Amino acid sequence: METDEEPTPLLAEFFALSERLKNDRVEFIDGNINVAPPPDGDHETIVDQLRVQMLRSAIRLNASGNKGLALPSGDFVVPDATYVRHGGLRHAPSWMPPDDVLLVVEVTSSDPSRDRTKKYRAYALAGLPFYLLVDRQNGKMILFSDPERDAYTGRNEVAFGKELVLPAPFSLTIDTADLID
Repeated sequence: METDEEPTPLLAEFFALSERLKNDRVEFIDGNINVAPPPDGDHETIVDQLRVQMLRSAIRLNASGNKGLALPSGDFVVPDATYVRHGGLRHAPSWMPPDDVLLVVEVTSSDPSRDRTKKYRAYALAGLPFYLLVDRQNGKMILFSDPERDAYTGRNEVAFGKELVLPAPFSLTIDTADLID
């Protein structure tokens, strides 16, 4: 992150942790430092299978599973997957602004409430156009769209095994059965 201001002691601690704990996901959400261990194999399989299906998108995309986002709210998050238009990750700093982000993906794991509430709110506040939540504990995928303030007004939910339609600019259908096989 590049700024002329000195970070608060807690934010400085967050940056130091994120540098030191390279194999863990270190995030700063709602004024709290969150450290998550590397995800399990089922989690990573879902992220990978989704990436394969996203290659069929109507537009060319680049994806990252480790892209730090510096949100306007002061939160620093690392989504499980971040999708941008082709070339949108070139020259991006470690903690990039969310301006070019089209879709973020979270797959629930050890603390599902963080993905369901804290990140949901943070992504909506940042104006991210689409947030895809793969809720493993509840057996469903939810596509949130149309952010307004701290919430999304659009919601398309399907149970695992059903198809989920991603609208333009993606214009593709995700086969959720492929994600959980």
